[in-house]
Parts: sequence; structure tokens; C-alpha cells
Amino acid sequence: MRTYLVTGGAGFIGSNYIHYMFRKYCDEIRIINVDALTYAGNLENLKDVEKRPNYTFIRADICDKEAIARVFEENDIDRVVHFAAESHVDRSIRTPEIFVQTNVLGTAVMLNCAKAAWELPDGSFRENKKFLHVSTDEVYGSLPEDDNAFFYETTPYDPHSPYSASKAASDMLVKAYMDTYRFPANITNCSNNYGPYQFPEKFIPLMIHNALEGKKLPVYGDGKNVRDWLYVEDHAKAIDMVQEQGKLFETYNIGGHNEKQNIEILHIILETLRDMLPDDDPRKAHVNEGLISYVEDRKGHDRRYAIAPDKIRTQIGWEPETMFRDGIRKTIQWFFENEEWMKNATSGDYQKYYREMYEK
Repeated sequence: MRTYLVTGGAGFIGSNYIHYMFRKYCDEIRIINVDALTYAGNLENLKDVEKRPNYTFIRADICDKEAIARVFEENDIDRVVHFAAESHVDRSIRTPEIFVQTNVLGTAVMLNCAKAAWELPDGSFRENKKFLHVSTDEVYGSLPEDDNAFFYETTPYDPHSPYSASKAASDMLVKAYMDTYRFPANITNCSNNYGPYQFPEKFIPLMIHNALEGKKLPVYGDGKNVRDWLYVEDHAKAIDMVQEQGKLFETYNIGGHNEKQNIEILHIILETLRDMLPDDDPRKAHVNEGLISYVEDRKGHDRRYAIAPDKIRTQIGWEPETMFRDGIRKTIQWFFENEEWMKNATSGDYQKYYREMYEK
């Protein structure tokens, strides 16, 4: 049975990846989820898998060398999927040192522990071991607003926020280990994810939650910043395919072919909410464009991101399957069906679940 070590598995993308892997492989794999359970780590995301005999949760910080080394010593890890990271740009502007600590030093700890566990006396590595470092398109900087240019794997890095700079540094560490030690790894750089279990500080769940509550919908600047949106299950599938079919030492860009302005995304959300809410639901009355509130632009706000996933398509055969309007309907439906999850996430009560389940 192949054993996967997933870091940050209680977060948004990590938990969706774990769900996807169990749906696909069922009892053929084992997953060890290591998560520090910071503000965005929510074990309620994984309630339906926690009793599986082939799933283990370990609360640990990736910066804790002893804890991570112990995981490798006590388990024969075949795959590392490294999601764990501080990921919100606004938070990075306020506390950049936390992002450097987790995203750079934490990645160094993960690399060193995997290297120590997998390296043979002659400097080569045990067969069928692989480390996948999950990163972001933000490391590439910003594209011209009215251009047909895209981010490719060869695009030079040009990060503009403390968050993207810390992710760029972590990418470079992984590249250095691949080049220096021939460490068996891949890097993926993805566009903006959306879907179930996304922490409500991020744009799409924040807009859904606020609209349903009749609260203001804050939009940075003129709202015309462009992002490429990727449905999280499509991303999970891409990560699995890179693990299985990707060439060692390669980087793969994962994009959704859903390039839209933020204000356009917001209009689609409002339109979809109005369409999906029953006429007798009192929330439907206040879901309207009057809630939109333009606020001061974010410092260093990149204008446009757009990924060209040509390499992953030609080499591996992955393409995004979910168009944005379909994905947003799925996302809104999930929030309708999981209102208690949203209530706990927005109130901070999501941490109670850990205490109730694991601190007995």
C-alpha cells in the first residue's frame, strides 16, 4: 500500500485533494495528514474520512524538525504532497515574517526530512519516491492587462507581495534540491482555486457569505483585476496525475482556462445566487448589486494572472473539466448544504472540532 504524506491537508485545497484521492483509490492507499491547524486548518473538512483505517491525522508544524523527522522515521513515506503554507496576500502584507517562517523554512524542513529518509549511501534515492511542491501562479508577477500573454513554466519569477515572494523562495529551494542532489521532486504552479471548504476570507466564499447575509461586498480598486479560476477538484486531479505521470525535476503550470475580472466574478455570483435561491427564501431580496462596495486597492496588487497549461496537457494529458459557471453553481450548492460549516468558519468555532475529537 502506497503511503502519502500530505502537509496542510486540513486546509482548503489539501482537504479536497484527500477527498479526491480516497474517492479514486479507496483502500489502495494510505494518507497521513500533517497540519498545524492554524486559522485556516479545519478538521471538519475531513469528518467523513477520519475513521478510515488508512487515514491518520497528526497535528504538527512543518517548521518542527523533530516532529516531521519522526513522521518519516515511523512511516515508510512514498509520496509527499506539500500544500502547507500561509496563503493570504493581505495577511502577508501585515505579517510577512510569518510567511517566510512557514513557507520558506517549513519547506526546507520538509525537504531535509524527506531527503534524509529517502537518500541511499551513494547519494542516489530510493525508487518510486517523489516530493510534489504545490505552489502558485503569483510567483510570476503580473501580466499586461490588454495582452494575450500567459504564464509559462519558463516565465521569469517576479513576485510582488510578501506571500508570493515567500512562495517563490520555496520554489527555488525545491529547484535547488532537484539540481544539487537530484532530489526526486516536481513543482506545480496553479491559478486561483475555488470550491467546497474554502476559508471565507478568500474572494469567492466571502462574496457568497456576505451576499447571503446582506452585507457589503468589498471589491479592491476598480474591480478589473483579472484572475484565472480553477475548480479545486480539477486541481486535485492534476496533482495526482503529476505524481503518477510527471517527469521528475519538472515544473507544471495548472490553469483553469477561466480568466475573468473580479467584478465579473462577483456579478456571476450574484446572478447565480438569485437563480438558485427559492422565491420564498428571505435572503433572495437582498442579493443585489447594491451591496457592492469599492474599497482602496491592495498594496502591490497584481493586475492580471493567466496560466497556459500547455505543458501539462501535452505531457500528461490533463485539462480543466469544470467551466466557471458550472463550478460556481457547485460551490454555491455546497455552501447551501453546509451552512453550519460556514457558520463555524466565520465565527472561529471550527477549532472546537479538534478539541472535541482529539483532545479527549
